[in-house]
Amino acid sequence: MSPIHALANPARFLKIARPLTPALFWAGVLLIAYGAWGALTQIPPDYLQGETVRILHIHVPAAWLGMAGWSGIAVSSLMFLVWRHPLAMTAARACALPGAVFAALCLATGSIWGRPTWGTWWEWDGRLTSMLLLFFVYLGFMALARADQDRGGDGRIPALYGIAGSVLLPIIRYSVVWWNTLHQGQSIGVTKSTIDGSIIWPLWFTLGGFTLFFASVVLMRMRAELARTKAEARLRRKAAQ
Repeated sequence: MSPIHALANPARFLKIARPLTPALFWAGVLLIAYGAWGALTQIPPDYLQGETVRILHIHVPAAWLGMAGWSGIAVSSLMFLVWRHPLAMTAARACALPGAVFAALCLATGSIWGRPTWGTWWEWDGRLTSMLLLFFVYLGFMALARADQDRGGDGRIPALYGIAGSVLLPIIRYSVVWWNTLHQGQSIGVTKSTIDGSIIWPLWFTLGGFTLFFASVVLMRMRAELARTKAEARLRRKAAQ
């Protein structure tokens, strides 16, 4: 049995998720705290952007998790449609709110960073506009998933929406390559970065910390939904007696 199918049993999933949730949460908090300390007190100002470069250490993790959250929704939706994994839509719904929050945080920090750097709070740039669209798509998914649950739907419509929305991810990723607009090109890659090491090193701590924090929140939300479902089933059984 594959690990994915092994976790299809809610009881087995909860047995793993209960100790894992606080471990991810506190590990994330510690990494965020250390990264924030480094970003605020240990790195020098940028020779062009000055002190505003410090917002990089929140903006980049927020952008990453805004996109990663929707990737989680898309993968979970696919698993639900193909394998009918019983926890897949639970996972998709759990990813939606934290993903939307990080997408909004990405837009907010980008705007704050852009004001002194670009001279404007907002520009209808390819990357900014596509990230804003992703935020609205998150809101649409949450509303659709809630409506589907309320009417007793089978989850297929939100799952199809979750897969369709993933078309925005490559647009966001390659927007700075496809369109020559205000947003700077890619400066951080898997193997190299154009940002000096003395400035970028706290980013790896905040990036890892926020990712672990995001994972812990998703697990919390999944556990809460499973507990609510169990409680509702118990109430229905009592009402039927």
